[in-house]
Amino acid sequence: MRTIRITGTGSALPGRIVTNKELEQMVETSDEWIRERTGIGERHVSVGETVVTLASEATRKALEQAGKRAEEIDLILVATSSSETVFPNTSCEVQKAIGAVHAWGYDLNAACSGFILALNTAQSYIRSGLVKNALVIGAEKMSRIVDWKDRGTCILFGDGAGA
Repeated sequence: MRTIRITGTGSALPGRIVTNKELEQMVETSDEWIRERTGIGERHVSVGETVVTLASEATRKALEQAGKRAEEIDLILVATSSSETVFPNTSCEVQKAIGAVHAWGYDLNAACSGFILALNTAQSYIRSGLVKNALVIGAEKMSRIVDWKDRGTCILFGDGAGA
């Protein structure tokens, strides 16, 4: 059985932060109510960043930490439920943005469990011998689709990526 290792990680967050105090102005809630139920005090929200730009930034950091070049990647799996486009998918756009000329890939839409599904899928491809180096990314831009008037959901979601 082939050994699987995570050799580098990276993350990317948009610069805009939305605090619970700001949400108090948008919906009937309070900082105390949100923190008590979720532990969340603030969330990052995109002001121009896309799922692809966040995923690409996280990838560059992960590659740097791993000491790998984009050309060494064989497979790109992106777990996302909030891609701006269906075609081309996010993995193809990340491949183009980072110059992973030998990689193929696809997106997985499995909501909260998406990153774990993508990680297990990459592990299967590596163990089978079909690929040597896999890039797994979780990236979301939930601010684009969340209902900012719904207290039950707007308090939970933000934007960002991890690779």
